[in-house]
Amino acid sequence: MAQEDDKRNFALREEGGEESSVFSGGTPRQAALKAARRLDPARSESAADPTELQLREKGTHKVHVYEGWAWEEEAPDDKPDWMPDEITKGNVSKEGVEHLDEI
Repeated sequence: MAQEDDKRNFALREEGGEESSVFSGGTPRQAALKAARRLDPARSESAADPTELQLREKGTHKVHVYEGWAWEEEAPDDKPDWMPDEITKGNVSKEGVEHLDEI
C-alpha cells in the first residue's frame, strides 16, 4: 500500500484541454476512481454510461485515459451514522496512456 508521501497528483482534463480538478492517489487508477465517483450516477451499475476521463499526471506529459461510470447503491447495514442511506460508487477501465507535445 502506498504511503502518504507516495501520493501523486492527477489533473482531470476537459475536452478543450482545461484542467478543472486535481485528484491524488498512489496510482492513476486511484485518482480515476475518485473522479468517476463525481460523475452523474445512474440508478444501477448496469444502467451506467461510461464517460471518458483523461487524467494528466502533474509534472509530466503523460495523460492516463480511462472509461469511468458511477451508480447509486444502498449503503451497507453496518454503515456509520454520518453516512447517507444511498451512496455513489464508481468504477473505471483503463484505455491507455497518451503523451502531450506540450503542457
